[in-house]
Amino acid sequence: MNSRFLTQFVAFALASFAVLFGLRAAFGAAVVHPLAPYVLGALLLLTLVAYAVTAQATRRSPNGFMPAYFGGVGLRLVIGVGIILTYFFQGGIQQNRDVLTFLGAFFIGYFLCAGFEIWAIFSNLRPFSAKQVSKDE
Repeated sequence: MNSRFLTQFVAFALASFAVLFGLRAAFGAAVVHPLAPYVLGALLLLTLVAYAVTAQATRRSPNGFMPAYFGGVGLRLVIGVGIILTYFFQGGIQQNRDVLTFLGAFFIGYFLCAGFEIWAIFSNLRPFSAKQVSKDE
């Protein structure tokens, strides 16, 4: 794995957890669902797995980046839907246990992780495009 990506990922994860626990300390369960740290941890783990799968596929075949990336996005989407359905079927809806705060925590974490992954990809595109364009052009 790329050490630059891992450094940025660890900084992103620590900042995300710091904001989450800061909001929990300031506002309590009315704003932050009790399962939010676990959901954020699972989404961060999914982001790391999707990156590892994409990096492995790209090492094997440089032309396989797009299928590998979209496969990682699809994996994250399917597992994310699985997390929501598990919460609902374990009694989240029947007992009305803060469904909106759970969904809010999930979607905020999901889009933060997706945004981080897109940012990490865009920040690494410049070295690849420089290799394809010759200096004479």
